[in-house]
Formats: sequence, C-alpha cells, structure tokens
Amino acid sequence: MLASASPRRRQLLARLKVPFDVRPVDILEEPGRSVNPQIVARRLAREKAEAARLTDEHAPILAADTVVACDGRLLAKPGDAREAREILTFLRNRTHDVVTAVAFVPRDKRAPLVRHPVTKVTMRDYSDAEIAESIKLGTPFDKAGGYAIQDEDFSSVTSYDGCYCNVIGLSLWSTIELMRKSGWEVDLRAAEFLPQCASCPFS
Repeated sequence: MLASASPRRRQLLARLKVPFDVRPVDILEEPGRSVNPQIVARRLAREKAEAARLTDEHAPILAADTVVACDGRLLAKPGDAREAREILTFLRNRTHDVVTAVAFVPRDKRAPLVRHPVTKVTMRDYSDAEIAESIKLGTPFDKAGGYAIQDEDFSSVTSYDGCYCNVIGLSLWSTIELMRKSGWEVDLRAAEFLPQCASCPFS
C-alpha cells in the first residue's frame, strides 16, 4: 500500500515493479516546534504509515514526507501565488536541503522502518519572469519548496549532491533497502531506474 496521493511517488514506486495500491491518508502535516527538517520529515512519514496501518492491519505500507529547509527555515507547499513567489525568490541562487523520509511497515507488523536521505540542492539565478511563468503553469502548488527538480521548463536547479529521486519525493534505493530489511525481495533486474540512480550514493 502506498499511503500517498503524490503522483510522483506513485510513478517512482512503479519503477520497482512491485505490486501496490494507492490509499492516501489524511494527517495534519504541521512541523510542530522543531525546525530540524530530518526530525520533522521522519515524524510525518511515521505518522502517515501509522495512520495507514489503522486502515489495514496486514498489508505492507510505504509512506513518505518531503521537507525543504534553507537557512533554518522550513519551506512547505505554497498555498497561493504570493507564497509561491516568496518561496522561489528566497531559494533563488541558494543551496538548500531536501529531506524525504521513507517509512515502510512490513506485512502484519506495526512499527515502521524509517530512512531519511538528505540531498543538497543549488538553485540557479532565475528571473522574476520565470517565477511568474512557473506560477502561471501551476507547478509550485503541490510541491515542498515550490519547484520540481525534473521540471525542464523552469529548470531551476543547477546542481545537487545526493539522491536525485529523494528530491522528486521518494528515494528508490532507500525504499529498496527498507523492503529488503523487512524480508521483501525486489527484483532489481526488472526495476526501471532513472539515469541518475546509477550514481546515487545509496546504490
């Protein structure tokens, strides 16, 4: 079971050629008092997995949460055009951290296994007009930090250090690691990895 409505996580997980169904859970995605992105991402991913377990006592469950942090500030999904413009302006020409915590609950278990890869992402010096065009297209509104590393139109990222899939929303190699720890073998010969996965530090 994939406890997420994210189409990007669904597309990434499908590359592993493992059977799953999509059952999003509804939790309050608030950071709480912590400004540590790793702590926040792990807690939210764990809460999503635990909420999903309440709906199904037996199925294996995969949940994830992405947190973007820059200069001590956590950047959520922008709620409107003003927020999107402010976040993208703030990130412009800076390096920030992207943390996607992955929580996997094995079949018939209750306690999730959790990993939280961190990728450092550097943005280019894009223009205000490019920000406005991205907002016009609606790209920022369902993404933490207001951008997509795979967006070839905006192409906001100049470089990254770490797992590429982690920035999209689900580290494939971390997911494989957690599945294997739970005793679920993934057929890597059948998997369809992204080109960037070949150089992933978790491979």
